Amino acid sequence: MTSARRRFLQYLAASPLLAGNDLLAQEQRLPDPLVWAPRALQPLIESPREALSVFDFEPVMHKNVPPAHFGYMASGIDDEVTLRANRDGFQKFQLLPRRLVDVSEPDLRMELFGRTYGSPVVLAPTGSNKAFHEDGDLAVSRAARRGDHLQIFSTVATASIEQAIEARGRPVWFQLYPTNKWQVAEALSKRAEKAGAETIVVTVDVLARQNWETFVRLWRTDKRNCGDCHGLGLPSFVKRKPNFDGIDVSGVDSSGATNLTWSFIKRLRDTVKTKLVLKGLMTAGDATLAVENGLDAIIVSNHGGRDDDFGRSTIDALPEIVEAVDGKIPVLVDSGFRRGTDIVKALALGARAVCIGRPYLWGLGAFGQPGVERVLDLLQQETRAAMQQLGVRALKQIGPALVKRAS
Repeated sequence: MTSARRRFLQYLAASPLLAGNDLLAQEQRLPDPLVWAPRALQPLIESPREALSVFDFEPVMHKNVPPAHFGYMASGIDDEVTLRANRDGFQKFQLLPRRLVDVSEPDLRMELFGRTYGSPVVLAPTGSNKAFHEDGDLAVSRAARRGDHLQIFSTVATASIEQAIEARGRPVWFQLYPTNKWQVAEALSKRAEKAGAETIVVTVDVLARQNWETFVRLWRTDKRNCGDCHGLGLPSFVKRKPNFDGIDVSGVDSSGATNLTWSFIKRLRDTVKTKLVLKGLMTAGDATLAVENGLDAIIVSNHGGRDDDFGRSTIDALPEIVEAVDGKIPVLVDSGFRRGTDIVKALALGARAVCIGRPYLWGLGAFGQPGVERVLDLLQQETRAAMQQLGVRALKQIGPALVKRAS
């Protein structure tokens, strides 16, 4: 309210022309319901058990992790419109509960490519995890093992694909940053296949150089000399990434690929015998092409708002992509998922599984492996509760009849 408007209302309230101060009272009406227990950043939780939601871990990570490292994790791009849209998008959809159903033993098992996992929550690929905790990516793999979650392992992880599979105790999927050089993509893919990865996930949405303002602004506040630990530039970056060991990266200027086409995907399909998945599709047209080009699955993703600021959430894009695929291949989704209701909405809209990234990094940066485990437990508990309230006993019963777009 402007000061001029406020003064005018105060004048009206005192005027004999108005009986009482009803108009002023309307302007000052309290919210309903009142917020009796606001969420404060202080005091921070001191153990994973104290967390009431995944959000409780982020401020602890912020305290523990150097500013530049935290900024790398937290940053969106430009105005971070997409970053926020991913959260706001869930308000566009409402769940429709059914009653008088025995939901005493809900079954959260998820089947994909002939393998069964204990949860529809998948650990999305995230890189450089030793920047957040000394145990890094392997702490994440061990947490995935404890909860029997599918893990997608990053090309630029600070552990090797072989180590990840050993820590997970079963095959993980390998996420591929193809670079602009076929020989590098081929070598990475063959290494993952030889290690036992049964699925390769090609990230297709890293193209331009990103303007990560949050990262750069926090990096500028970091008192450390980054050069004491690592240099700048791609050669130094990949030198610290075990999956690139023994691979000639000369001539490579980006982990992404501006020259990536459907022809590359076909060539990769002819090179490896693994399942092949595309990550980063946001339109029905590309989803249709994925089916036509023989992909085994797609992941609807805007990279968590890190690579474009176009403003469309993945949950908003999901229905048209599911419709375009028409059940021919599984559809997964990521970006912005923080609650069990978020997960169930995506499943009702047709996703086979939901990938999370930042929430488990919050847990990792806050408490290491126990933090990741607690994040996964909370999401599992919330998903189970949402299923029970919906009146469904198994994931396969979650469908479009249980969700609608809010008017």
